Amino acid sequence: MQKEKFDRIISFLLGASWAIVIFGALITFQLFSFLGFSLALFTTITFIVISFFLILTLDAFVINRLRLEEAKKHTQLLEKIYSKHTK
Repeated sequence: MQKEKFDRIISFLLGASWAIVIFGALITFQLFSFLGFSLALFTTITFIVISFFLILTLDAFVINRLRLEEAKKHTQLLEKIYSKHTK
């Protein structure tokens, strides 16, 4: 049950992050458009790069959790094999 909650939370955060990237880029561009097109484009691209980094961080959490689960399964199997061969 705990794993399902974690997956739901991460999925929600990833979806929200993509929405923030899309709407945030539009809002950022409009906020800085009065200063000039090039500055508005630069700040928007900077915002998008930072947001992508945060999305990749969330994906890294998911990947590391899956890797940890697989390592636990492998450890259990190796312990069973070891216990059978040491008897």
